[in-house]
Amino acid sequence: MEGFYSQENESINIVLVNPEIPPNTGNIARLCGATKSTLHLVHPLGFKIDDKHLRRAGLDYWDKVEIIHHESLDSFLETYDDSKFLLFSARGSRPYTESHFEPGCFLIFGSETKGLPEHLLKKYQDKTFYIPIWGRVRSLNLSTAVGIVAYEAYRNIGFGRHWRIPVDQS
Repeated sequence: MEGFYSQENESINIVLVNPEIPPNTGNIARLCGATKSTLHLVHPLGFKIDDKHLRRAGLDYWDKVEIIHHESLDSFLETYDDSKFLLFSARGSRPYTESHFEPGCFLIFGSETKGLPEHLLKKYQDKTFYIPIWGRVRSLNLSTAVGIVAYEAYRNIGFGRHWRIPVDQS
C-alpha cells in the first residue's frame, strides 16, 4: 500500500471514547487502514481487544492500522493539543460540514450508547458538530458516522486529488 496518497504525514486521527460494540470498532479500524488514519482507543472499552467479532470486522487489516491506546479520557486530553480537536455528537451545535478540518486533526466520537461526556461537549461547544438526520432514527451507527466525517475531512484537506487505487492489495 506504499504511496496510497502522497501526503502521508498529513493524515487525520480518529478517536473513539469508550467504544462498546466490537464490530463497529473493527469496521472503523478497517477504515483507518484504508485511509492511513491513526486510531485512538480511549479506555475503558466495552470489549476485549482480542474479541473475535472485533477481529472479524477488521478482517486481515489489523497490521495496517496504527492504534494508540489511552488508559482514560483524561490521559488522552493531557497528551494532545486541543486546538485540533473536533467532536462529533448527535448533541452537536453545528453540522459537520461546518467543521474546520486540517491535517493532523482529531475527530472525536463517543460510545454507541452514551455518546461523548456532557462536560466535554460543554468545554468544546464551539468545536462540536452533528451529522444531520432526516429520518425517524435517533442516531447513526458509529462506524457509519466515522466514515462520513473521515472522508469529508480528507476531501476538505485536499487528499482526494492525491488518492489512487493501490495496485498491490497485499
